[in-house]
Amino acid sequence: MERPAWAPQGIDISVPSVSRMYDFYLGGSHNFEVDREAARKAMEFLPGLPKIMQANRAFMRRAVRYAVDTGIDQFLDIGSGIPTFGNVHEVAQAADPGAKVAYVDHDPVAVAHSQAVLEGNDRAVIAAADLRRPKEILANPEITGLLDLDRPVALLLVAVLHFVEDADDPRGAVAELRESLAPGSLIVLTHASYEGIPLPKEEAAGTVGVYQNIRNPLIMRSREEIGQFFEGYEMVEPGLVSMPEWRPDTPQAPEQEDPYAFSGFAGVGRKA
Repeated sequence: MERPAWAPQGIDISVPSVSRMYDFYLGGSHNFEVDREAARKAMEFLPGLPKIMQANRAFMRRAVRYAVDTGIDQFLDIGSGIPTFGNVHEVAQAADPGAKVAYVDHDPVAVAHSQAVLEGNDRAVIAAADLRRPKEILANPEITGLLDLDRPVALLLVAVLHFVEDADDPRGAVAELRESLAPGSLIVLTHASYEGIPLPKEEAAGTVGVYQNIRNPLIMRSREEIGQFFEGYEMVEPGLVSMPEWRPDTPQAPEQEDPYAFSGFAGVGRKA
């Protein structure tokens, strides 16, 4: 298999990667045939996957602008993936040129790309670390060198917690991160769920099977379970809702939205 010039040495390009599949759904070019194959297989069960990812990105951009509007100028994006157009630093720095963004991912491809994209931007960094080990994130010199954790931060956990199995204690990790954040900090979160998917659960479960097969289990949680990640935060209006329903830019009749966009949940919480 030909290794493209942008692929970092030492990564196994014969195994699909969640962040490269996500890049493919969004129409990006940083993915391999093995990723496209797995993504197409997932789309056989859930043809609306790209639509879900677009709704996810659109929510993230609105939430980042909301954070800037409330005076937050520091962002910690964990599970940031491959930077595609309209990423957190672009949105935040367009709204506030002084905004600082620290990205975190454990996928070497995502880290290598982020380094290339962020070159010359002294207000954005990428750190290689894993959400399951919050202490490592909080002690990472790249992050502590850029962000002042004694001031409010927007913590982004966008489309990442559904890749953390219960055995790895995602709630514990989120709680540990919360403890280290200053009062007034925000948590911005999206999560996959069978609720809202315009298909019978049995059909949608086929997609979960595809992720299971590539050893990246996709954990579907209920709205109630997802709500537990916001413990210790006050929910920002309108609460935990489907992605298009969270502070839409323009009031759009729900029937004009692709039904797939309403899959899963999104919310923002503020630490008192």
